This record gives sequence, structure tokens and C-alpha cells, in this order.
Amino acid sequence: MLDPLKIKAISFDLDDTLWPIWPTIERAEKALHDWLTVHAPMTAALFSNPAALRDIRAQMSEARPDLKHDMSALRRESIRLALYRAGDPPMLADAAFEVFFAERQRVDLFDDALPALEFLSARYPLVAVTNGNADLQRVGLAHFFRAAISAREFGVAKPDPRIFHAAAGAVDLTPEFVLHVGDDATLDALGALNAGMQAAWLNRGDSAWPHPNEPHVMLGHLAELVDLFP
Repeated sequence: MLDPLKIKAISFDLDDTLWPIWPTIERAEKALHDWLTVHAPMTAALFSNPAALRDIRAQMSEARPDLKHDMSALRRESIRLALYRAGDPPMLADAAFEVFFAERQRVDLFDDALPALEFLSARYPLVAVTNGNADLQRVGLAHFFRAAISAREFGVAKPDPRIFHAAAGAVDLTPEFVLHVGDDATLDALGALNAGMQAAWLNRGDSAWPHPNEPHVMLGHLAELVDLFP
């Protein structure tokens, strides 16, 4: 069971916890394709289906395991490979990625996200812990967070305990005093449990919990998290 009196800070996952990620990625991929149509038409034609670019990304993941924790570098190098294969200048990859990345920061928050952040950030230091490449400054939520730990910058991704320990350390606490909130049962909830944190699994889709060890609390939405605190 959750022990609210023990909690001195809260860490949050971002993608699919505070906003749905796939509508964001689909918009960003469309913006990228529109840019390629003008600046690299052969690439736009060859990779007109978003699934084709995702296949390239999967190939790049296998070819460059050193990039597995850096979603930005992986995306940029995937674009570079697509340009090369289509016969367009690979040097366009940086500009093309910036188009994608700017649109990737335009997120639509879940209705419960902003009220929860406003309430909780007034009571606890908040830390973002993400395997993705959202930029809280560009998203517009940085003022709610004391710190942000990303796999890209830290070099280790969830569910590795070290990234959770880094989140606790960012607010000068040991893990047992931190509650982690996230949507992924394995990466977030189980990862936090194994790191010694209290864990809140945000289960918006009413899925079955897949692991023997259960989180301290299961939530259908973030308003339920707010209700746990005075």
C-alpha cells in the first residue's frame, strides 16, 4: 500500500503519462514529410509511408546500439540514412530533424495532467524521468519540475535502477522517499519498485498488471493521485 506520509518528492514519466505520445509523433512525422517534399523530394517519395521511416529507424537501432538511449540521435541518423538511400544530400538530416523535433514538442496534455501538476508541484519537488526526448522548456511545463532526468543525457534508460536513483539524487533524497508515477508497467512501475521507490502505475487503459510484484497504487487517472494527498 502507498504510504503518503513517507513521500517527500514525486517523479513523473512524460510520454503517455502527461500526454498521449502517438498523436504527437504522427504530427511530427507529417511535418517532417511535408518538409522533405520541398527540400528532399526523392526521400519524400521513397518514404511516403511513415511505416517506411520507422523501418529505417529499426534498422538504425540494430546498426547503432550506442544510440539506443538517445531518441534524438537515433531519429536524426535514421533521417540521414533515408536521405542517403533516396539519393538526396545526407547533410539535410540536421535541418530535417529540427522540423520533426519542433513539432514533437507540441503536445496535447491529458485533461487531468495540468491540475495534477499544479496541485502536486505546490506541495512536493517534482522530477521528470523519461526515456524519450521531450523538452520540458519547449513543451511549457518546466516550471513545475525541480529537475529532469532523460535517458539521452544520463546514458541509461528505465527500467535501470540507476536512472531512478539519479532522479532521487536530483532532489537530495534516497529512493524510498520518492513516489514514481508512470504509465508503463515494466519501465515505470516495476523499474521504480526495483529501485526502492514507491510506485504508482497510471493505467488509463484498464490493462491487467503483468508482474508478480504489484505497485503501491494503481491509478485510472491523475485525479486519483491528487486525491491521495491532503
